[in-house]
Amino acid sequence: MFRPAGCTAVRQAFGSGAAAKIGQGFQSEGRTRTVALQQTVEKTVAQTVTGLGYDLVEIERSAGGLLRVTIDLPWAGPVAEGVEEAFVTVEDCEKVTRQLQYTLEVEGVDYQRLEVSSPGIDRPLRHDRDFERFAGEVIDIVLKAPMGQAAAGQVSANRKKFRGTLERVEAADGSHGWQIVWSDEPTPAKPGQKISKKRAPATLQALGFTLDELREARLAPIVDFKGRKPKSGAATPQ
Repeated sequence: MFRPAGCTAVRQAFGSGAAAKIGQGFQSEGRTRTVALQQTVEKTVAQTVTGLGYDLVEIERSAGGLLRVTIDLPWAGPVAEGVEEAFVTVEDCEKVTRQLQYTLEVEGVDYQRLEVSSPGIDRPLRHDRDFERFAGEVIDIVLKAPMGQAAAGQVSANRKKFRGTLERVEAADGSHGWQIVWSDEPTPAKPGQKISKKRAPATLQALGFTLDELREARLAPIVDFKGRKPKSGAATPQ
């Protein structure tokens, strides 16, 4: 670590306590610079992506200087029956990549490699419009705090992770909220073992939540090779 002239003398004069405070000052300054840099990157990327007419889904900075940006087309509401939904193309990603390379260079953002892509099957959900768009899909959520007393003995009080079908809930005053619905289906004792059809179906459970209560929400990465969507509430919780 770089130490300015006189730092050793200060340590000798004031002891380890003063030296610790000086070290903490350097660490605090370093964290401040890191936060400021991250904010600059997020602001630059967001303005560039939205300025080109796309939605910014996610920004990730990985080891080795990789800057990964995920984009999508703006959602204009449910697609009419018989009309195919538009998706991000390679040309879209190349267009955003070229503009970001120029803008990031102007802003002096340090990175080694830039990757622009469309969302995967585990797309993050952050905004209310994301939940509107994917209502009826199976999602994974992680709460900021465990269920605690609100679980009322129905699930573990320490539980924070849930998987279920996303549903919109209408309130009497016209406002709306969100919930996921699931059933704790029994798991086979052995791989490949079938559950008896005579067994009574598991009770459906519902968990209402607000976006402020979520640490993370994503589409469940479920691949259905038969082309059929899972039935509502039939997803297995995590």
